[in-house]
Amino acid sequence: MGTATSTGRILVVDDQPANLRVVSMLLARQSYEVVTAGSGEEALERFEASPPDLVLLDMMMPGMDGFEVLAGLRERRHPFDVPVVFVTAAQDRDLLLRAFEVGAVDYVTKPFLPEELLARVNAHVGLKLARDRLARVAREREELVNLVAHDLKNPLSSVLFASDILINDGVKPERVPRYLQMIHESAQDALGYIRDYLESRAHGGGNPHAGASADLGSTLDWLMQRYEMQLEARGIAPTVIPPAENARVAIDERVLRQVSENLVTNAMKYAANAPLTLAAQRGAPGFWRLVVADRGPGIPTARQRELFRPFTRLQVDPGDTISSGLGLSLAKRIVESAGGQLWYEARARGGSRFVIELPEVAP
Repeated sequence: MGTATSTGRILVVDDQPANLRVVSMLLARQSYEVVTAGSGEEALERFEASPPDLVLLDMMMPGMDGFEVLAGLRERRHPFDVPVVFVTAAQDRDLLLRAFEVGAVDYVTKPFLPEELLARVNAHVGLKLARDRLARVAREREELVNLVAHDLKNPLSSVLFASDILINDGVKPERVPRYLQMIHESAQDALGYIRDYLESRAHGGGNPHAGASADLGSTLDWLMQRYEMQLEARGIAPTVIPPAENARVAIDERVLRQVSENLVTNAMKYAANAPLTLAAQRGAPGFWRLVVADRGPGIPTARQRELFRPFTRLQVDPGDTISSGLGLSLAKRIVESAGGQLWYEARARGGSRFVIELPEVAP
């Protein structure tokens, strides 16, 4: 008798209690999790509560027959990716063809041989679980590519900014070393991000914040050193308010730089020629805050709840676009993984205020 190569969850639908008992016992012995339903209505409820990996469905039942049940299942899940195997005593060729036309992947005739039933169930559950694993791997890879691409964007943008200035002779000779330093440090950051991701993948993607800490004062200094000239080029006069005391928070230093520079670059894009404040301040008990506040157009109240959704673009008016894109979504998730919060506040006289709040680490 065949055995299941991987466990799965199977919904067995039959109006005959004896059939439910026999099939359930047979599948349970193969380490499947079995859920039963004695009617079409019950089958729909069970499916909606927790979609299985396969439905073993009696074709001819009083009330809702198998065809009506399958139609109801397909209405409840889009796209419908759960294999359905009909169990039927009918030998009518047209009826069996109709079963395939409405989406069944296979059928078993009554009375069935246990070996045949298990062979078909094992095959279709195995295919379903394999597809699920491939889809999960594809999502993880896409997420990693998006993450790396986003985090490389800021240092590479700094490289392009500085190199364009140098190529076009748009800088005083005494400032050339500073632009060269910007190019060098940005390239180092880009390589550091790649190295961090490769090491994280090699070690199973462990928590990057475990045992790590970052100094808020040093982070503010780094932001000003990195973006001072780019802010100047956009007519932004920054005000920096360092912490009044030593302020260390529980997050990797490079990661905090990634998150905070995303907020600064957003301010450069959407609040040009406006004041910008970078501040470190006490938050809730046991927490510190890093605040990035500008006097740009801000986000319309009706759309603020969409701000941290991935790949969302918020249209302010036909001429302006504010994009939360992938950056704010990733930043929020990164901060929360470190035990903190990231949120947006509208400013009273116009502008945006983003707050990163993180757990304090004792010096």
